[in-house]
Amino acid sequence: MEFSEGSNKSLMDKETCCNNNNGVTIRTAQNMSSSFMRKKSDPILVSTIRFRILRELLANLQEVILGTKLAVLFPAIPLAIVADFYKFGRPWIFALSLLGLTPLAERVSFLTEQIAYFTGPTVGGLLNATCGNATELIIALFALYRNKIHVLKYSLMGSILSNLLLVLGTSLLCGGLANLKREQRYDRKQADVNSGLLLLGLLCHMLPLMFKYAVKPETGVSIAEYTLELSRASSVVMLVAYIGYIVFQLKTHRQIFESQEEVEDEDEEKAVIGFWSGFSWLVGMTLIIALLSEYVVGTIEAASETWGISISFISIILIPIVGNAAEHAGAIIFAFKNKLDISLGVALGSATQISMFAVPLCVVVGWIMRIKMDLDFNLLETGCLALTILVVAFTLQDGTSHYMKGVVLCLCYAAISACFLFIKFQHRWIKLMSNRDSTHRCQPSRAPPFTPEIPQG
Repeated sequence: MEFSEGSNKSLMDKETCCNNNNGVTIRTAQNMSSSFMRKKSDPILVSTIRFRILRELLANLQEVILGTKLAVLFPAIPLAIVADFYKFGRPWIFALSLLGLTPLAERVSFLTEQIAYFTGPTVGGLLNATCGNATELIIALFALYRNKIHVLKYSLMGSILSNLLLVLGTSLLCGGLANLKREQRYDRKQADVNSGLLLLGLLCHMLPLMFKYAVKPETGVSIAEYTLELSRASSVVMLVAYIGYIVFQLKTHRQIFESQEEVEDEDEEKAVIGFWSGFSWLVGMTLIIALLSEYVVGTIEAASETWGISISFISIILIPIVGNAAEHAGAIIFAFKNKLDISLGVALGSATQISMFAVPLCVVVGWIMRIKMDLDFNLLETGCLALTILVVAFTLQDGTSHYMKGVVLCLCYAAISACFLFIKFQHRWIKLMSNRDSTHRCQPSRAPPFTPEIPQG
């Protein structure tokens, strides 16, 4: 552990080295959004301890575990482990694991920011971009490992929809109501870049679906094989585009994505834990996220059956909302303060990362693992994604905002949520009707009894 009062000077020196040319430490919109869930610790509480190692250990625990307003949810982590060990109800394991992922996602953002103070702006920005949606990515990889492709697709698409409609819509709604007498403006350049990438990702998602319906398969060859090959080729294109986006964001056009005005308003910050301490905590929390993600993937069917909710609704609606609650809350708070650039950076940045990085990465990893993971998300899911991206692109085209735009986006999210909620009832109705039809078919048809005609007279 590397936390001591005598290291403050070296930490400040390192921080100065990590500043960009304008003297502002690079912080992504996701980091600034999650910072509202943090609370400052009091170093006096641990300064009276005599033993240096114990003092540094407690100081790290104070910063990492108690340094968030979501610390009250940390007990859900050991409870989920105990519930799994003693074979409690699987829905309980699912719920506790989902709650435990909420503070972990915020702490990963905090730790990547701490490491960025020591690694420089480029490496720190790349680390933030990679770990920005670590929870969703780990859940998706575990679903891929268990060959639960439907859970993987639902969860990733749900993250995109949640960011574009729920987070962005709530931010525009709350920001518009809090600033009724002021016109809210934002920089269109960042929104244009992200919208273009989202449309590119949508094209790559739609190609396998259109290919499946447009091309007639040859004799003896399954159309699914062609669709899988097209998905893998499209995934490589998406990853190349995402690498270009990272270079564009961190190197050539960094000024578009930096919110210098907001950073300058904040108090000067410095690292509160050392590099190796932060790296150790990051590895440990990533392993815990992996464990809880395995619980979530393994118990989602049981939770669906017990609660009477479809797997698609849980994966598309519940998991993204709970998993990124801290980041989403921060985006809404920034919108209240009329800082829409940061709110847009959170919503559009996370959606772009999921669409252009997480989804094609899962396809490539499945390719390596010989698992048939493709970009065909079915007609209903792809249609919802396409309409969502188009509605958001039209909403952000003029560079101004008001609460009515937020109302439209939130209602779109409510309509899509209702659609996937009723899928469960549709499946039950189809099953009931099929059972009834099979019952009628199994019963032998009986001819009416023969009654001979008796001649009269």
